[in-house]
Amino acid sequence: MPLLILHLLFMLLLPGTVRAVTDDDAWQALQQGRAMLLMRHANAPGIGDPPGYVLGRCNTQRNLDARGRAQAEAWGERLRQHGITRARVYSSQFCRSLDTARLLNVGEVIPAPELNSFFSRRSRRSEQTRSLRRFVANIEPGLPVVLVSHQVNITALTNRFPASGEALILALPLEERVRIMASIRP
Repeated sequence: MPLLILHLLFMLLLPGTVRAVTDDDAWQALQQGRAMLLMRHANAPGIGDPPGYVLGRCNTQRNLDARGRAQAEAWGERLRQHGITRARVYSSQFCRSLDTARLLNVGEVIPAPELNSFFSRRSRRSEQTRSLRRFVANIEPGLPVVLVSHQVNITALTNRFPASGEALILALPLEERVRIMASIRP
């Protein structure tokens, strides 16, 4: 038993780990604007994008499959079940993220380049992460905030490797060591 307690204390001190908060507390913080939801786009088979992809042309990119569309719709229902019927929704400009964000059906989707994947340009990791932090810091108080992005972006910010369609509720304002209040699988 003491080993389990030590493990739990250790997990609380690691950067980018889930802190001792109940899921209800995390959802309430999201509703009240004390947290935001950062989601990896729903299931889109494959890795990266084909060479020569174009942001404005979905037929050149990886896209959601039927499972991914169902995940995104289920996420929208989950948000509504937690009292979030309207939100400010920001998305990467990649089609799989935009489609995920639209299928949530909780608000107008605003494309945000700060959420774009840097998978094919890994040298942009630090710059892109700083840009995302500035973007989040400049979001005005108001409706709950939902961000739809990519695994590489979420990992760079939180040190977590989310599954497709997984979301993290992050405490606001973002600290140097991002505080993850909840990790929610699709």
